[in-house]
Formats: sequence, C-alpha cells, structure tokens
Amino acid sequence: MNAPLGDPPRSLTGLHVVDADGAKVGKVQQVYRDDATNDPEWITVRTGLFGMKETFIPLAGVRRTGDELHVPHDRETIKAAPRIDADGHLDPSEEAELYRHYGMARPDAPHPGDAPDPGGESGTGGTPDPGSGGTANPGSGGTANPGSGGTSDPGGTSGTGGKPLG
Repeated sequence: MNAPLGDPPRSLTGLHVVDADGAKVGKVQQVYRDDATNDPEWITVRTGLFGMKETFIPLAGVRRTGDELHVPHDRETIKAAPRIDADGHLDPSEEAELYRHYGMARPDAPHPGDAPDPGGESGTGGTPDPGSGGTANPGSGGTANPGSGGTSDPGGTSGTGGKPLG
C-alpha cells in the first residue's frame, strides 16, 4: 500500500483524523509499516477518556486534506477497535483481528480456492517507529499529490504486520 496521497509517512504524524461523518477523532500518533514491503499500513490515534489509549486505524481508503486525514470509518467503529498495545510490534494475529474489526480482508490473505501456504502464515509483524513521537511536523502541511487520486491502495500487497516509521 502507498502512503496516502504520496506523502512521506512521517508527515502523517500529528495530523487530525476525521471520521466518515466529518467528526474529529484525534491526532495521528504513530504510523506502522508492513514488515515485508515497508509500506505504511496503519496509524494509531489517541482515543478514550483523556486520550489515554491509542487505537489502530488502517490507511486503506484514507485521503488527506490539509492537516486532516479523512478515514472511511465512523468514530464508533474506531473507538470499538480491539485494544492492542502500540508499544512496538503488531504481530500478524493482531493485524488479522484489526482487519476483521474494520470489515476488511488482509491484503495477503488467501482467496477462496487458493492453495494453502505450506510454510504457514507469512510475515513477521512489525515494530513502531520510535522517532515518530506524536508531534506534528510543522513542514508537513500542504496539498495532496494530485496524481494519487486521493486514496491509498486498498489492494495492498502484503498486510503482514507493521512497524512505526523510521
């Protein structure tokens, strides 16, 4: 999957996340990359009372407008996402749980009729980018890359966990 609108993934940190209904959800804290492809795949957003919890949101279908990331999920779906620690590594089983919650197929999941993977589940998960911090990059504003169509590639190639950007 490509970074939304061609933006460097680090420039996503600190952006305001807006849900499908136009309600603000929180700010991007971390961006997780796929271990196999190194492409951005997930963001975390502080939610809950006093913003004490980080919630994972997939980047598939996200579009950027100025300092906002518009996600194709409503606030209630985001807040009800499985609680997974955003402390380093998103393993494949956690990622599968998140994909199920958001009603999405994992990009690397076998399709009905495909032969099973004889080597077991592929991918190794990922780790967060300790350098992403959670503060906005003051130079990250601007406009979308007009060549990207305003969405990330929902048919990404791996989906095998993620690590924050570095």
